[in-house]
Amino acid sequence: MESLSPKAIVAELDKHIVGQEVAKKAVAIALANRERRKRVAPEMRAEVFPKNILMIGCTGVGKTEMARRLANMVDAPFLKVEATRFTEVGYVGRDAESIVHDLVEVSISKVYHEELAQIQTEAEGLATERIISYLCQQLGDRREKQAAGKEQVAVAAVSKRAKRASAGTTRPFRGAVNRRRVARLLQNNELEEQVIEIEVPADPELAGALYEPQWDGDGAEEGFFNEPFSPFRAHVGQRKRRVPVKEARRILTREEANKLLDFEELVDRAISRVEENAVVFIDELDKLCAPRLEMGRDVSGEGVQRDLLPILEGSTVMTRYGQVSTEHVLYIGAGTFSQNRPSDLMPELQGRFPLRVEFSPLSNRDLERILVEPQNSLVKQYQALLATEGLDVSFTQDGIEEIARLAVLMNDRSENIGARRLLTIVEKLLEDLSFSACERRGEKVVVDAKYVRQQVGELVKDEHLSRYIL
Repeated sequence: MESLSPKAIVAELDKHIVGQEVAKKAVAIALANRERRKRVAPEMRAEVFPKNILMIGCTGVGKTEMARRLANMVDAPFLKVEATRFTEVGYVGRDAESIVHDLVEVSISKVYHEELAQIQTEAEGLATERIISYLCQQLGDRREKQAAGKEQVAVAAVSKRAKRASAGTTRPFRGAVNRRRVARLLQNNELEEQVIEIEVPADPELAGALYEPQWDGDGAEEGFFNEPFSPFRAHVGQRKRRVPVKEARRILTREEANKLLDFEELVDRAISRVEENAVVFIDELDKLCAPRLEMGRDVSGEGVQRDLLPILEGSTVMTRYGQVSTEHVLYIGAGTFSQNRPSDLMPELQGRFPLRVEFSPLSNRDLERILVEPQNSLVKQYQALLATEGLDVSFTQDGIEEIARLAVLMNDRSENIGARRLLTIVEKLLEDLSFSACERRGEKVVVDAKYVRQQVGELVKDEHLSRYIL
């Protein structure tokens, strides 16, 4: 992606977003310049800063999707935040610096799972070897406890237990415990329910056995790692745990994978990605325009704007993983600005968004294209979902046009939510079909204009009712 040209970026955006050519051109140039900066001489590279973008347009026209797709193109850490969630420093709530903290967590999670995918096979092999050792050791220990004259009785008892666990398969253990035989049984999944005793860290959180992201109530990541790094390498005790083989495989695979990873190097790489490639999408900036907009007790929108300034301009923020510079993070602000104008923002904040792109309202034709052209269009999604029940659903051109017409009508009558209106209409349109899909297996259903009017038309006519349904 380093050599991706602005035209190639626009072509990639065209696969997912309909229209908005002016906005696509602006963001494509901004992204291409970030990639060009990496090829500039080091003494000049530090002086080339990203040009933050302010997107202006009503909801549902593709602002968030465009920002997300840009980040995906260069595999950059991406974070979406809402400006109205923040409060002025000194008040209860989220402060602006939490943007950087959350961004680092997202990047670490991304790098961690990338690394995990690369070493998964090796970790599974190591976990299997440990399971074989546990099985052989435990079976061997049982046999040694039996008297010589009762050895065959003990072997038969073990065989019966293994046979019950493998649901009627061949007797897994005959004669002496054999690693090759146990390995073959494991490979054939004949011991999945066999209970074994394994050793796991006494404190999984400190030992790094279960590194998983934690999420707070607002959907933001609290912390990828549960503690700072120093305890991860510390010695922790072991405890025994009795679990089925299939559960032991999952636990031991994750534990072996974490042993293979260098977490200090992983965090350094994640922070580097944040500093060089990260994209932050700040929505609802227009809600901060009024000089004394109340967002909580004695908390003004102007105060939040002031707190955002150093983050947008570029500063060094101390996180639990070390210092993080925001100088080369690309910030994309967005807002409808239906009740106010971008010029109502603080002049200093306006200066942090030198590029401004205005999104056009969606026409009938745009909504028709959104229904069918993108790779993940609504029509393709619902066709795939209903195909799993054996239903062949097709949409005619006049059916697509009728859906788009109704969406425009509802947007004009009530709040204009852009393409998001299509989701509510299509869901209502196919509600009966989805409900009875199991009994209609093998049918072919044609969604034309008449079908659309039958399912949705009456609700649209009832303006009072449609206000709640569509």
